[in-house]
This record gives sequence, C-alpha cells and structure tokens, in this order.
Amino acid sequence: MSLGDDGYGDSGSRGGDSGRYGGTGQTRTRLPEQAGGGGVYGGARRGRPSSSRSLVTVVGVVVLLIAAIAFANRGGGDDSGDTASADDKPKSTATAPSGEQPVANKTGGIPTGYARDEQGAQSAATNYGIALGSADMYNTEQRHAIVNTVYAPDVAAAQLPQFDQAYSGESFLAKIGLDKDGAAPSGQTFVSRVIPVGTKVTSSSNSTATVALWYTSLFGLSGEGSTNPVTESWYTTTYQLKWVDGDWKITDFTQKDGPVPVGRDQRASTAEDMSKAVEEYGGFTYAR
Repeated sequence: MSLGDDGYGDSGSRGGDSGRYGGTGQTRTRLPEQAGGGGVYGGARRGRPSSSRSLVTVVGVVVLLIAAIAFANRGGGDDSGDTASADDKPKSTATAPSGEQPVANKTGGIPTGYARDEQGAQSAATNYGIALGSADMYNTEQRHAIVNTVYAPDVAAAQLPQFDQAYSGESFLAKIGLDKDGAAPSGQTFVSRVIPVGTKVTSSSNSTATVALWYTSLFGLSGEGSTNPVTESWYTTTYQLKWVDGDWKITDFTQKDGPVPVGRDQRASTAEDMSKAVEEYGGFTYAR
C-alpha cells in the first residue's frame, strides 16, 4: 500500500491545497477505528466511550440510592410501619398491658381472683396496695375487711392487732385531724389515696411472687379550716405474695420513700376543688 492509497499522499501532493490529499481534489477523513488498536488515535479515542459508560453507571447507582432513601422515608407500606412501631416500644415492659381480661370478682369491693402468673401477681399487688392505702383503713370494720381480704388467713390473724394499734390510736388520729372513730370534721373531706405508677416483679415461682409497687399518695384533709391540707408523697412498697386457696395473698411487705420526681411550679387547687375532685373521681381496677 502506498502513502497515497491510505489517504495521506506524499509531502509534495499536500503542499498545493490545504485539506486535499493525493491530488485527487477530494477530502478524505481518517476515522479513529481505521487507525488500528495500537495507534495513538485508536487508544485515545477508545478511552472516551469507557469513561462515558463509567459515568452512566455511577449516575445510575446514585439515582437508585436516592430512590431507595425516598422509599424508606415514605414508610414502605404496612410492613415498614410495623417495624417503626416495634422500634418505638419502650425496652422495659414491666407495666405494659398484656391483653388479659380484668378480674371479674370482688370481695368487699376489692378485686380478687387473679391469674396464677406474674401478670396476676402484679395486678393483685397493685389493687391490694390501693385498698391498704385508702381512707377505709381508718375505720375499724372496713379495716378488718380489707386485711382479711388481701392477706393470707394466718398472716391476717397475726397482723390485725398491729393494724388496729397503728390506725386506732387517738393521738395518731388527732394528729392527722380525725376523731377517735376515724371520721373527718364536719365540712371537711379526708383524703387517703394511692395512685400506682408502675410495678416490677423481682422474683416469682408457681406459688410465690415478690412485686414492687411504685406509687404516689395523696393524704390530708380537704376543706375550709383544715390544718392538715392534702399533700403528695412518693413511695415504693414491695409485697411478698403467696398463692393461697386459688388467689394471690400478701404475706409480708416493706416500704421505702421514692423515687420522687421534681415538682413543677403549679398553683395548688382550692380546698373546694380538691374535695370535689375526690368525690367525683373514682379509682381503677388494675389488671395486666
């Protein structure tokens, strides 16, 4: 093959007319593909399509990533919603509802007949704590009914004299503003109420359970001229329970202060509002 045949011609033939080759009067263009794989043009030119393909690949990956992020933020349907809900649940489920039906039985107004499991033990400890912290404990007849209901029979028999001594002392009753029968003065309302916050099972077996009850307590006399206004306190009472005659019963307990939260700067309600609230708002039956 001569130089003229490949389109470049010789040096003399190019000199007469710029852009014309071999004296033919025609312009011939040498394409990169015609230069062979090892030529300067071939190597350089073939590099550009490779770079373009890489760029397209990167752009495609970025687009897919953006789409995936948008889909995740949108929720991804019902399954994603369920996952988020599960992640948002508190790690501690000590006081979470179980779906079990509340107890249907009552003895002297106190819920009884609990399930023989940890949930039933927690419900028993909570409801028994409410009864033991109520204003009814300051009336002899009602106190005996409560103690005989929530305590194991042998323990109740031993505890009753101690309860009577603690709740019936005239000096004690006078100190909190009640008469010798545990009644509030005319025009005033005696408030003694336990409001549970949470429970925790510290040990359990088929026939015994230890349950800690954290609660706030309202205590005092509400009404005009009260020298013992209703105040708030925080305690944790730990109950020892035993399965007796088809139900959980208390065998012993210990009490300690707190945990106590920081109080907010709220204006105290009037004596009239407090008395009205105590009369209008009843308590709850707690069940897991």
